[in-house]
Amino acid sequence: MNYTPRVGWFHHWLDFSADDVARDLDAIAELEADHVRVFPLWPVFQPNRTLLRPRALADLERVLELAAERGLDVCVDGLQGHLSSFDFVPAWLTSWHRRGFFTDPDVIASTAAYLTAIARACAGHPNLLGLTVGNEVNQFTGTVHPEPYPASEDDVTAWLAAMIGALRSGAPGVPALHACYDATWYDDTQPFTPAHAARMGDMTVVHSWVFNGTAQAYGPTAFETHAHARYLTEVARAFQADPRRPVWVQEVGAPRNVLPEHTVAPFIEATVDQLADTPELFGITWWCSHDVSRSLADFPELEYDLGLIDERGTIKKAGLVLRDAMRELRRRRTGVATQRPGLLLDPTVFTRRDLAPGGAFWERYMELAKSGRHPRVTLAPSTVGAAVEV
Repeated sequence: MNYTPRVGWFHHWLDFSADDVARDLDAIAELEADHVRVFPLWPVFQPNRTLLRPRALADLERVLELAAERGLDVCVDGLQGHLSSFDFVPAWLTSWHRRGFFTDPDVIASTAAYLTAIARACAGHPNLLGLTVGNEVNQFTGTVHPEPYPASEDDVTAWLAAMIGALRSGAPGVPALHACYDATWYDDTQPFTPAHAARMGDMTVVHSWVFNGTAQAYGPTAFETHAHARYLTEVARAFQADPRRPVWVQEVGAPRNVLPEHTVAPFIEATVDQLADTPELFGITWWCSHDVSRSLADFPELEYDLGLIDERGTIKKAGLVLRDAMRELRRRRTGVATQRPGLLLDPTVFTRRDLAPGGAFWERYMELAKSGRHPRVTLAPSTVGAAVEV
């Protein structure tokens, strides 16, 4: 489960309270989660390019300890970066000190040092599940961002290699990965490409949000809406050079801006059910644990009701539905479907826009999936090796 602290949201790092975190993790454990994903705020941990705060790193370690006491594994994201419409970029990278996030040598070196420090602090904890470079850092390169940091595909390749290497340096043997929002798969202008997502790091990560136009176009109860997360896993697997590489649905949630309340439970149940026989599925990490408190201003409205636990700490119906759906998934997941139709994906024919909801490839996939089993997507042979791997 993606852990969103009940008291203070991610600003809790400023006034860290182990008691508050313990209460939050108790509620998460009550929902029978087996892991949490946690999010240090980059400017709090590295307020100056050459200053890494020991107190902040100690607080992060305390979160891992508290999680372990409750039987929870932990994945730590480094660069936040971006969370729920807010950017958290250190002062040494903005305004008068603005420079290339992905291209400036000093920034790259300092960012790598931060990730190594995060990894080293966590490495000794037996419940460390993995380390992610950061949450959806590709949004900083996108044309939709009001103040983007431009980067080319080659820049991204070099940057990811440095960041993943930094995590591995600090925590050898711990899975090191990176995470993108779905523009990587759907937007032809994105310099973070499907090959980056599927071939760099130790797992392929997908983030599935049906407010991307899926629920708006097809409706909140449509097959396409319920199948979106599964579709992303199948497309992601097609771009992998190693068919045994794990795929992690690291974010999926039920946004009420496109899912009326009466459709939330069916959405949760169907989404988990569709994922049950996904090949090489590493895990499902729901967004998110707690609602954002109404005392905090200027969040998108959907954030105030996105949690499985409300701002008072009470488990919501959605939380119970997810708990039961995950129980059923664990019971059923003894193998994956082997007899499935095939679907060829040739990137020289289909653009990333064709992969997006409503695109030509998307429609072909959904037609097959609705008629029986989800198809096994295969990349055209001539394009399989056309990417770097780290």
